[in-house]
Amino acid sequence: MFDIESIQSMFDGNAVKFTEHFKIRLKERGIKFADVKQALLSGEIIEQSPNDKPLPSVLILGHTNDSIPLHVAVSVDDYFIFLVTAYFPSDDIWETDYKTRKVAD
Repeated sequence: MFDIESIQSMFDGNAVKFTEHFKIRLKERGIKFADVKQALLSGEIIEQSPNDKPLPSVLILGHTNDSIPLHVAVSVDDYFIFLVTAYFPSDDIWETDYKTRKVAD
């Protein structure tokens, strides 16, 4: 699987593609691309899904320029990272570290 440094290097090297879903969700959620960039470049991988289709994916926890937690889902191949979605993690689903999913009752 990929590590955060590889993903950050691909992002910095403009080896990045934006899915239509990503563009729609950013607009719907009022998330600025500058905040996604900040989260990716300062974040950490909190989940890996190597069997996702059509490509393996990771979930990254980073913070916006205003220090607000932000999750960014990224798919990866040998040449590009594909930005899939971004969202502000919900306290209903995530523990206070925003890295750990809450266990359903």
